Amino acid sequence: MDSSSDNMSLSPTEMKVLRVLWESQGKVLGRETLMRKAGLDVSSARRVDSSMVVLRRVLGPDSVRTVRQRGWILTEEGQLAAAQFLAG
Repeated sequence: MDSSSDNMSLSPTEMKVLRVLWESQGKVLGRETLMRKAGLDVSSARRVDSSMVVLRRVLGPDSVRTVRQRGWILTEEGQLAAAQFLAG
């Protein structure tokens, strides 16, 4: 995580999505699973997608990997960056 990302903040939705991804280390999570585990309603489906864009911007472009037709997973780099970010 570089110093420019230290100054960035996440919305409550983005923090929920990040926490769910971080707590699900090594697992691919689809949109519906992320919404359910993050406590988001059905109208938030596209918000999950936009959260991934922001998470990549904050944590690094290679921090979240898209698994085609399945969902997303934090990479090892993403796990480390997320741990630092969530720690404060």
